Amino acid sequence: MQQLACPEGRWEVATALPHARLRPGVQRYRGYRLNLDLPRQRLEVPDGAVTLLFSFDHEVRVTEALTPSAPGNAHRSMLVGLRTSAGLGRHSGRLYGLEVILSPWKAYSLFGIPMHELADTITDPIDLLGPRCRDLADALACAAGWAQRFDLLDTVFLHWSEDALPVSDRVRYAWRELARTSGALPIGELVAATGWGWRQLENRFRAEIGLTPKGAARVMRLRKVLRLMAADLPVAGIAAECGFSDQAHLNREFKAMIGRTPRQFRHARGLDFAGPPTVDRVDGQVTSIILT
Repeated sequence: MQQLACPEGRWEVATALPHARLRPGVQRYRGYRLNLDLPRQRLEVPDGAVTLLFSFDHEVRVTEALTPSAPGNAHRSMLVGLRTSAGLGRHSGRLYGLEVILSPWKAYSLFGIPMHELADTITDPIDLLGPRCRDLADALACAAGWAQRFDLLDTVFLHWSEDALPVSDRVRYAWRELARTSGALPIGELVAATGWGWRQLENRFRAEIGLTPKGAARVMRLRKVLRLMAADLPVAGIAAECGFSDQAHLNREFKAMIGRTPRQFRHARGLDFAGPPTVDRVDGQVTSIILT
């Protein structure tokens, strides 16, 4: 476990890897406590992960980044499936909770629900998963500290794994190939490699991942764009590297998925706000920017 804290007590964050038997599907545990002077607004990009989040006190109001003026909905706990557009989260500046980052196929297996029901939406996990999730939320809130909470997650998820749904090896292969190629692999080649027909792959992929293979490829390509932007490469070069016809094509796709241009996003990444030194929620990926 790693833990960082502000000497003045304004924030703390703790992270841990799940038990080895849960990996690589359960990717990361992350606990946080914020006690900031001002309200906070974060933008979360489509990141190719499923997030299970428990808040121990205050609510987060979430809306679509493409319609930022909409009132959105307030949540204490959230189960967030794969997304093809960014979300905006707003809170008072005070927040205390924990999140679990999962690969979508692992979420399908552990939670036992079709992933397309979670795609581009936010659900109350207690409503969806029932008493076992309510018991977990209560136990996490009562635990003495981060280490105890992370151990509890290991214990509970290992228990849930005993009755987990099987995941198709072909679906996992297709997901890995889309990730490996950053969405560049032609879908026809992916279909041929699995030995299924188009419709069968799409149906199984939607059930166990949440999106169609084409939709997942868009997210993977965006992840590469964001990674190259973080390395300060010029946008025109990124467009060519990621298979866009030109920079204008990249700009249109970027704005359609994130609600901002690459220039606006890069500017926001460079701003300095109070809080933990790292804003990203998934190791090795660009997932977030702080707006206020």
